[in-house]
Amino acid sequence: MTRAYPDRFYPVVDSLVLLVDLARTGVGTIQLRVKGLPEGQATALVREAVEAVAGLPVRLVVNDYWRAAIAGEAKHLHLGQEDLATADVAAIRAAGLTLGLSTHDEAELNTALAHRPDYIALGPIYPTTVKTMRFPPQGLERIRVWKQRIGAIPLVAIGGITLERAPDVYAAGADSIAVVTDVAGAADPVARAREWLALEPAGE
Repeated sequence: MTRAYPDRFYPVVDSLVLLVDLARTGVGTIQLRVKGLPEGQATALVREAVEAVAGLPVRLVVNDYWRAAIAGEAKHLHLGQEDLATADVAAIRAAGLTLGLSTHDEAELNTALAHRPDYIALGPIYPTTVKTMRFPPQGLERIRVWKQRIGAIPLVAIGGITLERAPDVYAAGADSIAVVTDVAGAADPVARAREWLALEPAGE
């Protein structure tokens, strides 16, 4: 059976080693997010990542670096609103990349929907220390509202979500959960990822 994109469990990592370890563990969608790289380094990183997971049954999602994603022959891209504002979406689509977009409020959701994204992310659902957020925690009710608005477009919830909170997040309407600290910050990220994979409903 063809998996939905993105998978229900969607870890975000900043390490090629962890990227490969999770891919070998059976994680189906993984985002590589490394901030602050100049374009040349970003392109080299994307190429290395694409090569590292070649032959593994994983979808590698590149965060932010749309030019590098095109040059490095990636297939999936995620953009925040700031990056979307300066990105060449036509070029991204022409290169055959899927496009996921972050949203935090109604205005950003409207902007995202205008670009016909392959998925929409909403966050932070809970308080998070990963980065300073301009927006307060969205909460579970906002997941329900967003899912009603976007219909068949997959909804990815992100921000402060732990394995223990995941059932409530899925029940609120999230199709996928993007996980940063609960996996990458775990004492054993691979073991934690296996726990997330075990949470998925049978047949997923």
